[in-house]
Amino acid sequence: MPQPPPVRSTPTRPQRPDASMSLLTNVMDHSLDDGYAEAADRKKAEGTGGMPKTVRAKLGLAAGLVLAALVVTVGAAQARIAAPTVAKERQELVDRIGRETTVADKLESSVDTLRDDVSARQREALKKDGGGDQADVVGILSGAVAVHGPGVKLVVDDAKEASTGGNGDPRETSGFSDTGRVRDRDMQRVVNGLWESGAEAVAINGQRLTALSAIRAAGDAILVDNKPLVPPYTVLAVGDGKHLSTGFQNSPDGLYLHALQENYGIRTGISVQGDVRLPAAPSVIVRTAQPSTEKGTS
Repeated sequence: MPQPPPVRSTPTRPQRPDASMSLLTNVMDHSLDDGYAEAADRKKAEGTGGMPKTVRAKLGLAAGLVLAALVVTVGAAQARIAAPTVAKERQELVDRIGRETTVADKLESSVDTLRDDVSARQREALKKDGGGDQADVVGILSGAVAVHGPGVKLVVDDAKEASTGGNGDPRETSGFSDTGRVRDRDMQRVVNGLWESGAEAVAINGQRLTALSAIRAAGDAILVDNKPLVPPYTVLAVGDGKHLSTGFQNSPDGLYLHALQENYGIRTGISVQGDVRLPAAPSVIVRTAQPSTEKGTS
């Protein structure tokens, strides 16, 4: 019976050690930098490293840990105790603000009611003397009553990339316009230009202008009768819309506004409106002037 051929053993080729395993072994064997290891050995030899050796040192460490734990515990306890008090005070403040706001709203409503009553009594008194129509005209011209009619809508806004200038204070510059921002004098010229072009009533951002109104600056804000306005500034004017728009744009003040747009990027837009509604002025109080009843006086 034939025998199977003998199996020859093939010599195995020696495997090359993996480089990554060698690097990992090196990192594990030398996990601590030589310099740090040398310093640790030196401290160990001098007896200054590791935990305290003497009983006194151990007691000092324990006392420090106890003191630190006590401080943290007291702080947490005080925070828990103060939290309800702070929350209560905050809620009381919120409630107080709510109550005062309600009172202010009621007072404002009362003022509006009284203003309407005074206007009605004035018109009634003038009608008895044959001057009913004059009362309406006086109320419109003085800003004491709300008005509506055809007019224009003029929107003035800062440049898209306006900066404050003057190290953050626009009043330190020659004007707001050189920083791309609308200044109070710009709005003064706009309003005066509208008056000169035939406007019969003007309001800025819902703030009615009267003969006693003032447009000023306070920091970055423009004030109308001491009330700050936020851009864009929407100016509504009652008058002959088409004539008012053309007259203003061709006036020196309209050309001035156009120059601001061309040179400083201030955005403007004017449009004719079929019906513009303006509110009454908040308050028109005359403290000094008195009507003259003598004939021939000027």
